[in-house]
Amino acid sequence: MADIELTQAEADALIQLPKIPENKDTWNYPPLGGSISIPLISTHKREHFLLDISRGQINLTKGKYQNRSREVIVLVRLDFGGSPHRNPDGEEIPSPHLHIYKEGYGHKWAYPISALEFPNIEDIGRTLYDFMKYCNMVEFPIVQMGLFTK
Repeated sequence: MADIELTQAEADALIQLPKIPENKDTWNYPPLGGSISIPLISTHKREHFLLDISRGQINLTKGKYQNRSREVIVLVRLDFGGSPHRNPDGEEIPSPHLHIYKEGYGHKWAYPISALEFPNIEDIGRTLYDFMKYCNMVEFPIVQMGLFTK
């Protein structure tokens, strides 16, 4: 991916921008090992974003929800059901954890999740909804959960 740097103020502003789906398409939650990228746009129509949903190939509970800007800049990423993350300062953050853009580090810094913001991390549908709220999506894309989606 390209080395595009944002200031912290720019990243924070992009995270806080109200976002809506670019279209009214219906998306199927990805199968094991799969992923989808849903196009989003700011409500003022000047910034484009992507909502990425990825699942682990073997582990039903492993996944990633990610909000990107300018195609390649990860603003926020929620990793769940996987390994701990080691921050640049050496601190290990257990899974689940939240990556939030940090100037000079991009998405390489992780933080423990808040039980207030993500109260039921085992429910991937509810967690997707909570993640979309966290990323300031004011209108949500239609994502259909499959029969075997836990």
